[in-house]
Amino acid sequence: MHFGMTDEQRMIVDTTRAFVEAEIYPHEALVERTGHLPMEIIREVQAKAISAGLYAANMPEEVGGAGLDTLSWLLYERELGRANYALHWTCVARPSNILLAGTEEQRERYLHPCIRGEKWDCLAMTEPGAGSDLRGMKASARQDGDDWVLNGTKHFISHADIADFAIVFMATGEEDTPRGKKKLITAFFVDKGTPGYSVRDGYRNVSHRGYTNAVLEFDNCRLPAAQVLGEVHKGFDVANTWLGATRLQVAATCLGRADRALGHAIQYAAEREQFGQQIGKFQGVSFKLADMAMELKAAELLTWDAAWRFDQGNVTEADMSMAKLKASEVLAMVADEAIQIHGGMGLMDDLPLERIWRDARVERIWEGTSEIQRHIISRQLLRAHGG
Repeated sequence: MHFGMTDEQRMIVDTTRAFVEAEIYPHEALVERTGHLPMEIIREVQAKAISAGLYAANMPEEVGGAGLDTLSWLLYERELGRANYALHWTCVARPSNILLAGTEEQRERYLHPCIRGEKWDCLAMTEPGAGSDLRGMKASARQDGDDWVLNGTKHFISHADIADFAIVFMATGEEDTPRGKKKLITAFFVDKGTPGYSVRDGYRNVSHRGYTNAVLEFDNCRLPAAQVLGEVHKGFDVANTWLGATRLQVAATCLGRADRALGHAIQYAAEREQFGQQIGKFQGVSFKLADMAMELKAAELLTWDAAWRFDQGNVTEADMSMAKLKASEVLAMVADEAIQIHGGMGLMDDLPLERIWRDARVERIWEGTSEIQRHIISRQLLRAHGG
């Protein structure tokens, strides 16, 4: 394995970081203060991102994306992750790669407009009673002639308020397994404005201000069979095939924020003086910096290793879980220690540290909680020994 970046990867990192600092950082204070991301800012930054070739960079070249390998894509995600989440996710959008599972007609209707910046998608799995245990979902779809009729509720659905359509997972039956009955899941495209489909405001969140969540309601929402994504009853296959890398994406954005926090801590420790010397000369501070840098490096190596394995075609669920788990927990530690080094100033909104600290909390919950990641890792270890 080669640990150095190629010239192309260095260019991706430099270009993305320069864009983030010039076009996204200036809007952070407004979004953090108001909790709202105005559409005029979205369109302004979006147009610049498209012009810079940064929009939908996660997609293959054949559909209009950048065609990046996984490591290059995660280097790009790390740089975007330095900024306010609402700004970089909405304005420099990366359509869900699950859209690649669609038919040619579905790609033309949903995927390509997202890549061009004409539409936004959202993904709806979680329910009030089904978070980590998605098999426990109660929202369902039943066949009625050639149509499907959807009923139920989804919540914690990110940016559904601006999404033009949702990719919704519904229970569509049951199957007998050695462990008893399990629900069969099917994925559907549901367009905004479809009768029986409504979106209402979700919950106020301490993390990622401006990045909204919503509650989706389905009340006899009727869809034609053409709206099924993938095969009927094969929704988990679709999700597992196309969504696995999202945990690596979370890991990469955590690395970006952790690196930004560490940078502030190092600069402050080198400049701030107490008791006649720079505070970085005190072991109580210098050892914190050493631990922060070491843990961040470990998280980076786990993430880049998983990315390399992904491209080699031999990545495991445990590889991706280790990267997500380590990066999210390192971010929490680095953010907390960066504030400790700054003292009271670290909690003031003049600096991004209190935001990074708040935002870090959700990373250990979404895209699989830390406990779920540990379950996946330990399951793989035990299975090798017949456990």
